[in-house]
Amino acid sequence: MNQIDLMEYFIQLAKQHYPDGFEKVVLPPPVFISMGAEFIKIDQKNAEIEVKFPIPESTLNPFGSMQGGIIAAAVDNAVGPLSMLVGPINFTRDISLKNRRPVSKDYEYIIVKAALTEKKGRKLFFSAEVMDPEGTLLVSAKLMNWIVDDE
Repeated sequence: MNQIDLMEYFIQLAKQHYPDGFEKVVLPPPVFISMGAEFIKIDQKNAEIEVKFPIPESTLNPFGSMQGGIIAAAVDNAVGPLSMLVGPINFTRDISLKNRRPVSKDYEYIIVKAALTEKKGRKLFFSAEVMDPEGTLLVSAKLMNWIVDDE
């Protein structure tokens, strides 16, 4: 599927997952668009997603690598859409990154692969990997999202 088809597919899945309404939800999320994110794969059945992010110069630290907070934002922007497809309304409560290699300005883009690993009460647990265009692991992450109480 091309990017437009994947975005429409995500919006369709999200609307099906939240049948009670989407009045206050903006899809795609503005931050997803502002980061230049593109879906590569959406697999609701297996609770997996892959998202591509460019590495613009404005995201670089003084050493020419992507700044850590921007990497965390990319991870959060991959897990966010996935979390919308696998649980009720939730938000990122904890995110932990383990940097293995710098995200170099020499890469045209990174790919974030994320998956739901566990549901436990009001908690959703995710793992994510940040890869270079060749598939080399640069950063691994673990996230815990908290399901919002409707009461």
